[in-house]
Amino acid sequence: MPEFFLRAVRRLAALALLWPLLQPSASAQASPDGPPPRIGVVTMTPGEEYWARFGHNAIVVDDPARGLRISYNFGYFDFDQPGFFINFLRGHMRYRLVAMTLEDDLRSYAEEGRGATLQWLDLEPGQASAVRDHLAWNALPENAEYRYDYFSDNCSTRVRDVLDRALEGELSRQLSGRSHGLTYRMESLRLGAGVPWMALGMHAALGPSADRPLSIRDEAFVPQRLADALAEARSTTGQSLVRDTVMLLPDRLGLERAAPPALRTAFAGTGIALALALAMLLRPRAGRIPRRIGAALAGTVWLACGVAGLVLLGLWGFTDHRAAFGNENWLLLNPLCLLLLAALPALARGRRTFAFLRHTARLVLACSALALFLRFLPFRVQDNGDFIALLAPVHAVLAWRLSQWIAHPPTNEGLPDPKD
Repeated sequence: MPEFFLRAVRRLAALALLWPLLQPSASAQASPDGPPPRIGVVTMTPGEEYWARFGHNAIVVDDPARGLRISYNFGYFDFDQPGFFINFLRGHMRYRLVAMTLEDDLRSYAEEGRGATLQWLDLEPGQASAVRDHLAWNALPENAEYRYDYFSDNCSTRVRDVLDRALEGELSRQLSGRSHGLTYRMESLRLGAGVPWMALGMHAALGPSADRPLSIRDEAFVPQRLADALAEARSTTGQSLVRDTVMLLPDRLGLERAAPPALRTAFAGTGIALALALAMLLRPRAGRIPRRIGAALAGTVWLACGVAGLVLLGLWGFTDHRAAFGNENWLLLNPLCLLLLAALPALARGRRTFAFLRHTARLVLACSALALFLRFLPFRVQDNGDFIALLAPVHAVLAWRLSQWIAHPPTNEGLPDPKD
């Protein structure tokens, strides 16, 4: 089916659903003082898929005058969108607002076993009507798409901002001046811990901006944090903003953790174990098999660090992923490690290495020391102690062993010809 035809069908379907919201209904014309719409926020618990680990939320508009109960969901994206993967890498993701009945919106969450809780809000009639009218306009095909950002502009912050707009900034005034001391990194690790590759990737890729303390308003990028904030907030009349809370679906998964995992001990233990293994396997007088095993282990470390470092610098210099800017982890996941792969044949055979490789290994170690030094500066806030504990001992042992080959060659068998 042609793409332009599909787009036309989508536009017509959206207009058919939203047309009653854009026109004065007969009941509204006959009774100007008819019941105003009810506005609620429905919060869904995390799901098993990696993109669902942070949970989700939507705004519900229950309009008795028009006989509509619509869920406005800002969390839709399309894997089949042209250039989706390239745009994802560049930080140019496009999400959209979709309007549907609440029952249709909840169906997939019920099938997945995810919970859903609805908070009905105590808004003035004019405020509730403003939310309804703004969402109806926002859900039109020409207005529905927006530039997505993980932390500052996502499905949950959009819900927060729609409500704050109707409350004339009152919600922001209540939430901006307070903090629980949480950070983007802490929340990302807490919610992503169930998917280790995602949690480790976020931990490595997030820069110093992810470690500043968040206000409660900023915490609302997590749907459940927004629900908690709404439960404590006050309306413009001084009453509790949440009038009633209703559980729509039970949570059968229980994936949301209360706190992020403590990783420092595991990272430090792994780093020390790797360093000791490399120190033993790459001893100057080690046998051929231990040397080759040690060289393979060193090559794995250097390749992983070098590739990861290039990715971190690429995110910083060539994309719009702002949370990755200024990332000091490239000092530990160092692209210079790729040059050290040239030392592997010499390590495996017990031969001397080139001087520039020894100097490169020392430079990698110096970068690790710089990362540790930056941790003590008050104006540097990046929480990368886990990666320092993991990689600094490894880089130190590798630089030491590369330097030892000249002074203490393992055997005469491994020495190059003197004329070299």
